[in-house]
Amino acid sequence: MELVIISGRSGSGKSTALHQLEDEGYYCIDNLPVSLLPDLVKEVRRDPFQHFRGAAVCIDARNAWKDLARFDSIMGELPEALNTTVLYLDADDNALIKRFSETRRKHPLSSETLPLADAIDRERDLLEPLASAASLVLDSSQMTIYELRDAIRQRVVGNAEGEMSILIQSFGFKRGLPNDADLIYDLRLLPNPHWVKSLRVKNGLDADVAEFLENQPLTDELFNDISTYLKRWLPEYANSNRSYMTVALGCTGGQHRSVYMTDRLYKAFKSDYPHLHVRHRELQP
Repeated sequence: MELVIISGRSGSGKSTALHQLEDEGYYCIDNLPVSLLPDLVKEVRRDPFQHFRGAAVCIDARNAWKDLARFDSIMGELPEALNTTVLYLDADDNALIKRFSETRRKHPLSSETLPLADAIDRERDLLEPLASAASLVLDSSQMTIYELRDAIRQRVVGNAEGEMSILIQSFGFKRGLPNDADLIYDLRLLPNPHWVKSLRVKNGLDADVAEFLENQPLTDELFNDISTYLKRWLPEYANSNRSYMTVALGCTGGQHRSVYMTDRLYKAFKSDYPHLHVRHRELQP
């Protein structure tokens, strides 16, 4: 049986993730008390539920804080044969504040004495046990609802075979580090195509940008060093029962160097890893 536990701060996309899993054939429950997880598993494993792909539950800060603090011990009560994924969704504080302002929703922890920004901080502290236990962290700060649904479909549903799911992602340092990155490579030492007028409005997927970078001596050296590391150590990550891995490559704006290198690495590794995905954060519309 497969169990997906969804958690994360309010406004990060938990409902979107739960709805996507429901569409994929999971038996879904929102705002389940943590203490009821073992009983739920027993119930779902009974015959009447066998037509479901698995179970997905959303656990958030509305749970009693004592139960959240006991998350590890409660997880220890679940059957060892259970295939469990803990998905933790998050976004940066500014993105969360903006979403609450736009929707005019009330944060579940906010009150007359606890303003929104403080409630967001308090929620982070309450959910720390789940964040620490997460097998997959997704940063939705710069994702649309459709991109988040695609990410859930690819990385959670598409990983049902049990092989490690790998995301290679480009990003721009000027817009911040991706919160869900496991490995980060800095490509800002490479010459920047931005300063070539004819290349400025293009990106690393364009042939003339690739040609410019491939004419730089450091480009192949850096690619070889990164690919050598990944070839050596990705299998070890997989052997350690790791289910998810995010490799992030950044340059200043996330448009040229990181996009080129991410695409090149994806092409080099896609035949070896069936659950390899690529995303260019700053090229998303």
